[in-house]
Amino acid sequence: MAVNEQIRNFIGQNFFAASGIEFTDDASLLDLGIIDSTGVLELVSFIESEFSISVSDSEIIPENLDSINNVCSFIAKKQST
Repeated sequence: MAVNEQIRNFIGQNFFAASGIEFTDDASLLDLGIIDSTGVLELVSFIESEFSISVSDSEIIPENLDSINNVCSFIAKKQST
């Protein structure tokens, strides 16, 4: 399964606001109200366990985690280092 599909599935299964909402991979998850600050931490926990990467506090920023595309790019960058 592609990374973006894994992220989308996680969001759909774990965040009530995501059910029934159509959104693109580049849509802001925070602006749409799909995740909040607690949800970001849940997403980080999922990313760390699912993709075997470590996310530092300084990396928990919108540029890395605010959309499915941002998350996928972040994971790819972390896995290449």
